Amino acid sequence: MSGLPSDDMTAHQLPRGAETTPPTETDPKVEALVNDLIGRVADKWTLIVLEVLAEHGELRFTQLSRHVGAISQKMLTQTLRQMERDGMVTRTVHAVVPPRVDYRLTDLGASLSAAFCGVWIWAEANLRRVEAARDAFDRAAR
Repeated sequence: MSGLPSDDMTAHQLPRGAETTPPTETDPKVEALVNDLIGRVADKWTLIVLEVLAEHGELRFTQLSRHVGAISQKMLTQTLRQMERDGMVTRTVHAVVPPRVDYRLTDLGASLSAAFCGVWIWAEANLRRVEAARDAFDRAAR
């Protein structure tokens, strides 16, 4: 026995029949979109904004900034603009003084959030196994 946790599936398995491998032939446009979205969502701020809006619903810019944490106004603005361009976020400007802008996830953004929820579930279910694998690797590398 290697001392590593079992490779057996945990209680958080994919549903039976769930596709776990990409098709052998893919549309280059789909492949480009997948690569683009992974790169974008792998960005720390996009993932956090996605999570905050999924949890809290519609928020004003300042509320969103508080929930996100240590992010500059410029970086939050850039992140929201890119998410709006990708169809993930809706920006609503209210004609009041002082100006008020609200942000919320679109159906597209909510579906992306739900897709990444699986990654969080996997991480929670497999944290100890990953830590054990890393520890074993680090011990062997010494």
